Amino acid sequence: MSRQQLDDSDEGSGSRRERFIQRRKFLMATGSLAGVGVLAGCGSGGDTDTATGEPTDTATQEPTAEPTDTATPTPDEPAQQEPSLAERYPGLRILSPEPENGEAAERATYTDYVTTREEHYIRNHYPTPDIEESEWSVSLTGLVDDEVDLSMEEIKHSFATDSVTHTMQCAGNGRSYFDPQVGGNQWSFGAVGNTVWTGTPVSDILEYYGAETSEDYFLTVMGGEHPEGEDVFTRSIPMEKVMDDVLLAYNMNGSPVSPDHGFPVRLLVPGWYGCNNVKWVNRMHVMETMVIGNEWEEEGAPENGQRTYTHWQQYSYRVVPEEDDGATHYEDIPVYDTRDQMEQTDQIDNAYMYDQVEKSLIGYPGEGQTVSPSPAGTIEVIGVAWAGDDAVETVEVSTDGGNSWGEAEFFGPVDEASGWRQFRYVWEDPSAGEHVLASRATDERGYTQPATISAPDDQLRGVESDQFPWNTGGYGNNAYMSHALSCTVQR
Repeated sequence: MSRQQLDDSDEGSGSRRERFIQRRKFLMATGSLAGVGVLAGCGSGGDTDTATGEPTDTATQEPTAEPTDTATPTPDEPAQQEPSLAERYPGLRILSPEPENGEAAERATYTDYVTTREEHYIRNHYPTPDIEESEWSVSLTGLVDDEVDLSMEEIKHSFATDSVTHTMQCAGNGRSYFDPQVGGNQWSFGAVGNTVWTGTPVSDILEYYGAETSEDYFLTVMGGEHPEGEDVFTRSIPMEKVMDDVLLAYNMNGSPVSPDHGFPVRLLVPGWYGCNNVKWVNRMHVMETMVIGNEWEEEGAPENGQRTYTHWQQYSYRVVPEEDDGATHYEDIPVYDTRDQMEQTDQIDNAYMYDQVEKSLIGYPGEGQTVSPSPAGTIEVIGVAWAGDDAVETVEVSTDGGNSWGEAEFFGPVDEASGWRQFRYVWEDPSAGEHVLASRATDERGYTQPATISAPDDQLRGVESDQFPWNTGGYGNNAYMSHALSCTVQR
């Protein structure tokens, strides 16, 4: 399956990107976007659009491939070029074309319940591989009765099937708001999306092949996209989470996962940061500890001694203050919830980016947008909020830059805690002029988004004094003033 088959061409009136943007503007102008969330379905699709509940519309869904003209191009007929990343995903702001990285370009994405592929962020460490599903397999090794190579046919049809709505967010989302700036892709607000994923429960596979599934063990999962001689993207997931709700996902919003999102199969860890949701899975290894130590750093490593399996588990995706030379490596930790880790700095020097922390985003009004009150003299502020494995308890909205707050109300579907909640706030009698809007979420445990990011000199490892800790990787930012926006009220 080629990427060409999964995308529209640019033929017709205007580019696909232009058509997408015009459609977005029309829906926002008519107030249709907020309604989409209310109607959104939560199951995996068949002949309907899971974002609208309407019959599939090829203008907004991944289209069916057209017959391919295999005739050899003549000198007067140049070969057709594969659509660019921007053409394939017109709802994204592209940070790098290869490896492919892009985030939602507009705040309007965060008025819907289900995020379309066109707007769902892409985070790749290496270029998207070209994979034939029929030739792909996933090996199960380590502490199991029988080591095995599973074909995609076996994964899809020999075990149970499940679907889950999951708010997937890059651990670096909000990195561009750090001051001073840190390295890496400069994500702003848009490296997060909410989609329905369908796949096979990993617990079923592990139990069938006699794996050691005690809660103090780990499943180390590896991606198969790395070029020869490069680090293998590897994450160790605690077994208690694996046995609870982790999937090998092959469908996204009711149709096969696109190549840039992990086709033919990726790990789906509901509620946890995107870095744990390994793409292009080709090996699962049951073990007693996280992946750590010389055995995993040297196994198959080239002569330069680069870290072959441990880089993205032990060195990266960690909360490291400026004073540290690097992250402390652990075989295991007492808690996996990221916010709880940040509260237990006496036991964990540098939190691992596992379960997502509480966060919210305003989708309407958008940044710099001019809006007018309704005939009743009100403006409806719309957004989404999530807290990983934990339910969001309340969302508050400020229209004066955080000086005062009013409680929003939830609307739309109620799925697992792993999927975000939509909220609305009725802004009564807004005054004309510019306003700074912010939102803050509180989860069921009482954790609330902090206001700002600390200074590096504060050397914070957790949330203190209403500040999120500045860290060298720019990970986990949920400070509400970072994500505030300005809009103008016209009366």
